[in-house]
Amino acid sequence: MTGIRELPVGQTHLAHAAFAELRPRYAVDVDRFVARVDTVQRPQGYRLLAAFDPDDTAAAAVAGFRFIANLAWGDILYIDDLSTRADFRRRGYGAGLLDAVAAEAGRLGCDAVHLDSGHQRYDAHRVYLASGYRITSHHFAHDLH
Repeated sequence: MTGIRELPVGQTHLAHAAFAELRPRYAVDVDRFVARVDTVQRPQGYRLLAAFDPDDTAAAAVAGFRFIANLAWGDILYIDDLSTRADFRRRGYGAGLLDAVAAEAGRLGCDAVHLDSGHQRYDAHRVYLASGYRITSHHFAHDLH
């Protein structure tokens, strides 16, 4: 791993390959992905951290997160998206990103870091649990379309 760094506007495309594995609806069109992140999500406070392998220019793993303040959890960083490209799994990139987000949360004076994960993502759950995360609730959704 060469390092973890924040991706500013203009470098969002470097996260596409990793995001494509987690969010397949954006897999085909990198421009659509970049537009969504840069024009919709970033204005809402969304930020991207990326971990890079020395042999590749695209991110090996990415974390998309944002600050949330609410009555239930206090001030937190919420991880919306965390994905490692299949070829780079089991090399510590995901855990490194979790550590980096936690460090940023501490720097910002947050109370915690939160994330949701699909119930079937067992490999990801092992990483979260090994990184000190706890299962604290059920998440419910009501689709409108």
